[in-house]
Amino acid sequence: MDFPERYGPWAVVLGASEGVGASVARLLGERGVKVVLLARRQGPLDEVAATVAGETRTVVLDLSEADATAALANAVADLEIGLVVYNAGADPNMSQFIDKPVDVWQGMVARNCTTVVGVTHHFGGSMVERGHGGIVLVTSGAAWAGGSHLAVYGASKAFNLVLAESLWAELGPKGVDVLTMILGRTDTPAFRRVLNGREAEGLADPDDVSRDMLDHLAEGPTFPPDPTPFSGLPRRQAVELMTRGSALLHE
Repeated sequence: MDFPERYGPWAVVLGASEGVGASVARLLGERGVKVVLLARRQGPLDEVAATVAGETRTVVLDLSEADATAALANAVADLEIGLVVYNAGADPNMSQFIDKPVDVWQGMVARNCTTVVGVTHHFGGSMVERGHGGIVLVTSGAAWAGGSHLAVYGASKAFNLVLAESLWAELGPKGVDVLTMILGRTDTPAFRRVLNGREAEGLADPDDVSRDMLDHLAEGPTFPPDPTPFSGLPRRQAVELMTRGSALLHE
C-alpha cells in the first residue's frame, strides 16, 4: 500500500495551528492525504489550511473539555480517518507545581492524557476493523525523567510515551502503525514563547521533525529510537540533570 492508501483518505492533526502540527498537515497534503486540522482558534487554523494542498476541514475544539473526544468524533463522523497525529499539549506555564492553581494542571492532564486515551481508542478501533492506519503521539524529552518546573507536563508526556509503545505492541499485529515521536528542542512558536526572547542554538526545524515522523511512522514504537541521554544513570542524577536543563528555560 502506498502512503495515502495506508494512512488515508483522511488524517486528523490535533494541535495543527502552528509549529510541528502545521508542518505535518502540509506534508500530509503533499503526500495525497486529506487533512482535518484541529486547534482552539479558528483564525490560525484557516491560515494553515490555506497552505495545505488538497481537501481540508477545520475543527475548533478545546481538548481539555470533558466531551472533547465525542465532539471530535461527531465532527468527522462522515470521514474515513486513516491517521491520527496527536500533537497538542505544549506547556505554556513552565512553572513550579504549587505556583499555579490545580485546575491548570488538571486541564493539562485532561488534554495530554484523558483525551488522548479517548481519541486513540475511538479511531484505533476503526483502524483495526479496516486492517490498516496509523497513530502518532507527539511527546517530549521531558518524558525521560522528572524535573523542576516540569512536574505535570513531564508526567503527562511520559504517559503518552508508554501508551504509544503499548499500543504499538497491541495494534501493530492488527495492521495499525503506532509511533511516539519524541521532540527535542524544536523551533516552534510554543518553544519560542517559553524562551521569552532568549536565543537558543541547535533548534530543530519543524519541517525536518515532521518529515522524520511521517518517514518513520511504520518503524515504531519510538522515534528517535536511540536510548535516552539518561540511560544508565541513577534516577536521582537524571532528575538533577533534567532540573538543570529546565532552569535554563525559565531563568
